[in-house]
Amino acid sequence: MTSTIAQSTELPVQRCPVDHATTGAGPAAARPVDREEALDFLEQFYSESGAETPFEQRLREVDLEIDETGCYTHTLDELTFGARVAWRNAARCIGRLYWKSLHVRDLRHVSAPVDVAEGCIDHLREATRGGRIRSTITVFAPDRPGRPGPRIHNDQLIRYAGHRTETGEVRGDGRYADFTDQVVALGWERPSPAGRFDVLPLLISSGHGKPEMFRIPSDAVLEVPLSHPDHPWFAELRLRWHAVPAIANMPLVVGGVTYPAAPFNGWYLGTEIGARNLTDVDRYDLLPVVAQRLGLDTSSERTLWRDRALVEMVRAVQHSFDEAGVTMADHHSESRRFLTHVAKEEKAGRRCPADWSWIVPPVSGGLTPVYHRYYDEPDPTQRPAFLQPGEA
Repeated sequence: MTSTIAQSTELPVQRCPVDHATTGAGPAAARPVDREEALDFLEQFYSESGAETPFEQRLREVDLEIDETGCYTHTLDELTFGARVAWRNAARCIGRLYWKSLHVRDLRHVSAPVDVAEGCIDHLREATRGGRIRSTITVFAPDRPGRPGPRIHNDQLIRYAGHRTETGEVRGDGRYADFTDQVVALGWERPSPAGRFDVLPLLISSGHGKPEMFRIPSDAVLEVPLSHPDHPWFAELRLRWHAVPAIANMPLVVGGVTYPAAPFNGWYLGTEIGARNLTDVDRYDLLPVVAQRLGLDTSSERTLWRDRALVEMVRAVQHSFDEAGVTMADHHSESRRFLTHVAKEEKAGRRCPADWSWIVPPVSGGLTPVYHRYYDEPDPTQRPAFLQPGEA
């Protein structure tokens, strides 16, 4: 197996050389914290938690720190609560029933790219746990007035390269062909020969600094080879996927404080890989391949060959993760659990925003209970929250 990642866990994080002249400017200077946002968060924290420090005392501490620095420092309990509630508020996530169990890694003292990279790699190791995936977030240094925090430019900590060929096709993940070209231009060496599942390096910048690249060591990337419970030929396709979906470029906002680098993960839903990553036409586009091996009639859409191939792809993914002992949810069970979460939120007197187009699974949606109801509309001002890239 061709690998683009460092082979020894005893070595320090490996930098890839970067030509700074080809990179753009850093983030704009952070604004002072909005006192109203800080007050709203503290009121929420105290109303839902058993904080020991009297509220008025904590409010004075925060107010004084904002006066002096333009920002304030969350206690570990406040940070943990804020990160968990941000997950609870994530309208696109079906797995929010488990929001209280999110493991929070406090690395707010870390801002240098090399140290952020090391923290991300440790995050992957701690979250993976040999396949017993743990929901985890690592929070790096926040934005402060005149001192913006670090940025991770990858949308997930683990993504596969998309290599453009001479014929104009892409080998690997088509969606990341542009990002692959970018890191190659910055000095990343493509593996030879180029593979379909080459792990991309991390691209990290510190404040206004230029991006630096870091290779991810192989022991931090658990991958599952894919096979099918009924079709031995499926293993001949030599497909695989990584175990931990760690979102890396969505800023976390808690009480007016923005943490621009706060990678977080849950665990995969089988349809994410089987019905999207491996089958979307701009990704791996494997449905025609699977349909051919299944012997399906692909001469017309009316034969529903895509639907039949899609179900078998999802079966293969779910089967493979189960066989490997790697945590994975299925869309039927998770749909029921999500409605349990909705009921709990309603009982607690809270809104439960949900984006229907993300909550309903991309296969057999009408067979799941989440399909047959409406939800509270997402509120873009709701906090704490994970923001879309560029919103912070």
